[in-house]
Amino acid sequence: MSATARRRFALQAMAACIFCFTAPAWAEPLTTAGIGVASCEKLAKDMNPEEGLNNTVNYLIFYWVQGYMSAANIALLEGDSQYVDLSLMNEKKLLPLIHDFCKKNPGKKPISVIDQLIEDADKIEGKWKSGTVPWAADDD
Repeated sequence: MSATARRRFALQAMAACIFCFTAPAWAEPLTTAGIGVASCEKLAKDMNPEEGLNNTVNYLIFYWVQGYMSAANIALLEGDSQYVDLSLMNEKKLLPLIHDFCKKNPGKKPISVIDQLIEDADKIEGKWKSGTVPWAADDD
């Protein structure tokens, strides 16, 4: 497995762990399967960005995205000493972005638009001691 594939797998595993340990016990079946890889068709029906974090599906996808992007920032810092400012990624930006993407792309998954958002986002230079996260530093 290449270093890039390991990083991507590790990011997804970290995000899944964050989600699994923070999801409420009464969560709907959609959420227990991993909302970041749920079908856009289902999410487009269940999300309502106007309700903000008062909508269960909205807050679950929002907090999943925050965890996923936090994990991505670790990999970005390890690789290029750059990161995405997550304070700019609030519910007013993320929920409509995901909802619109899912309405237009029912056969896709929301992780696709988040990966593109991370790639396109302005990066900030950060101080990072390379090798502090063993899986991210391993280039084999």
